[in-house]
Amino acid sequence: MAELRRAKRHQGRGRRTLLAAALTAAVVAGSAGWAAGSEQQAVTGPVPGVSSWRAERGLGRPLPDPATASPTRIARFFAGLTERQRQTLAERHALVVGNLDGAPPELRYAANSRALREERAKQLARAADPQLPGQDRAAARARAERYAELRAPGRQILAFDPRGRGQVAEVYGDLAAAGHVSVIVPGSDIDLDTFDRTKDRLGTPAGMAQSLHAATGHRTAVIAWAGYTTPVGLGPDAATGRLAEAGAPRLARLAQGVVAAGGPRPVLFCHSYGSVVCGLAAPETPASDVVVAGSPGMRVDRAADLGTRARIWAAKDPGDWIDNVPHVQLLGLGHGADPADPAFGARRVPAADADGHTGYFAPGTDSLHAFAEIALGKTCCHRKDAS
Repeated sequence: MAELRRAKRHQGRGRRTLLAAALTAAVVAGSAGWAAGSEQQAVTGPVPGVSSWRAERGLGRPLPDPATASPTRIARFFAGLTERQRQTLAERHALVVGNLDGAPPELRYAANSRALREERAKQLARAADPQLPGQDRAAARARAERYAELRAPGRQILAFDPRGRGQVAEVYGDLAAAGHVSVIVPGSDIDLDTFDRTKDRLGTPAGMAQSLHAATGHRTAVIAWAGYTTPVGLGPDAATGRLAEAGAPRLARLAQGVVAAGGPRPVLFCHSYGSVVCGLAAPETPASDVVVAGSPGMRVDRAADLGTRARIWAAKDPGDWIDNVPHVQLLGLGHGADPADPAFGARRVPAADADGHTGYFAPGTDSLHAFAEIALGKTCCHRKDAS
């Protein structure tokens, strides 16, 4: 009997292993054929320069620790400073202040402009270093040019992290005064370089944010957020929640910072793998609404399991290749139930004319019109489209 039980357990493990392998292949195969993806190292923790911030005694008292202080604590700290004190900290610790959720948005824009200038100078020095290999000097020149682009007049950079592939967040509209705020959370292949690429623009956070901002008649502030390490390609990273788990606390802090700085509860628009991030961040995120589009799953079986008071919405175009990804979760692979399935319990967003995986924010589509209504706090969609 003992041998029979061991054999059954072994057989069960074998089935699970085969299912996991099949799931991995299906998820990686994705849209049409195999698409390789390299494993990414998640960027976490405070930005470089935090040690100098912690050692700062110019105000006669310790500064709030970026690693442990809540956005509410950060907001209270800056509210108690004079304008000159704020500016001095932003000048001395540009990269830190530029990424402090809860700090005044205008101060963060100025700090990040300065941080981009400082990081650009470092890259130009590397580009001119004859001891570096040619490919390293070329990469440094390209990164310096990228930093210059982000410092262009009128750009409002809310976050900037030069580590790894680079992270950035940009604001469209007046974040300090807006009555409605939305956050775009992107999926795979988004980083500092692809954040606002012109190819497949509506598949980028910048393109989606600009389209949504225009669709609301510029009555909102929209944050295009590339603030986590995204998967590259449709490899194993896209099939697991590892990178989403690292990104979720960063998204939660961003949303908490919007509220702590005096803004409204934001609406999260989560595209593709970004919906996995949103699902994991939901319990700690003060969002009014969470909208997912082209989602592989949110790592729960039902909307009620997300642990949030936010309204949950789902959009999926019938021609979206995401339907080729199995909506299951097994041994850490896959992201669970399809949020667009009525059984999940999300409110439905009409998306029949979205035209593929990156068409949800295309001007003139039903999905973009519905997104704009949700972003403005209105009751969206006909009853037959909502549940």
